[in-house]
Amino acid sequence: MPAGAFDGSMIVIKGNRFTSVGMGATYEGTIELDQLKTPKTFDLLMTAGHAAGTRHSGVYTLDGETWTICLATRGGRRPRSFATRPDSGFALETLARGAVVRKAEAQPARAPGRSSKGAVAGPHAAQSAAPTALEGEWAMVAGVLNGAALGQDLVKWCQRITRGDVTSVVAGPQVMLKARFTLDYSKKPSAIDYVNLEGTNKGKPQAGIFELSGETLSICMAAPGRPRPGHFSSKAGDGRSYTAWRRTGG
Repeated sequence: MPAGAFDGSMIVIKGNRFTSVGMGATYEGTIELDQLKTPKTFDLLMTAGHAAGTRHSGVYTLDGETWTICLATRGGRRPRSFATRPDSGFALETLARGAVVRKAEAQPARAPGRSSKGAVAGPHAAQSAAPTALEGEWAMVAGVLNGAALGQDLVKWCQRITRGDVTSVVAGPQVMLKARFTLDYSKKPSAIDYVNLEGTNKGKPQAGIFELSGETLSICMAAPGRPRPGHFSSKAGDGRSYTAWRRTGG
């Protein structure tokens, strides 16, 4: 993943409790370790967020202040090594120990529900306004974050769900974005503005542009606090996300 996709992300552990913050959502739960196995193993039991009630198994190694984990994001199979491949559902992460973060900085997400199509609805938008032209479910076609193109292995996992004036972007079980938005067709190109509802950017506005052509949607968003893009592009260091989507459902 390009670095811009996980800027500000962290895991905070106190006792047997963990809080994972970043990439658009907050997760909480308990962690269980087994240091006698080779490799060492851990299990996460989610108690908050759209994955509440699920258990995820992994392996880990701790080398000084560096923690490397390989975690199953779906299914009950535990990774056997520190590696991932397309469609495995395994996430490989390397973390560096930092300063202690107060738990109050992370707010638990609401319990999940179910959409009419059976998908988990917890991280998605509860309709709070009239539908817009962006209403529905969208599959990502391509994406560029901070100038780095997303690989197709990640692109095919990304989905956008828009209900009323709230939109969410998920990659498998991971919520990348949840924001309330407004549209302005008087600008050229048409403007879209976010107020982030979760994650490290909670409460922060973002300015962007969008283009809707038939069932294809293009969105280019500036990083929080940066000027609105004037065109659909992203290059290294600009902090923008430029994504293209295809509508798959209402």
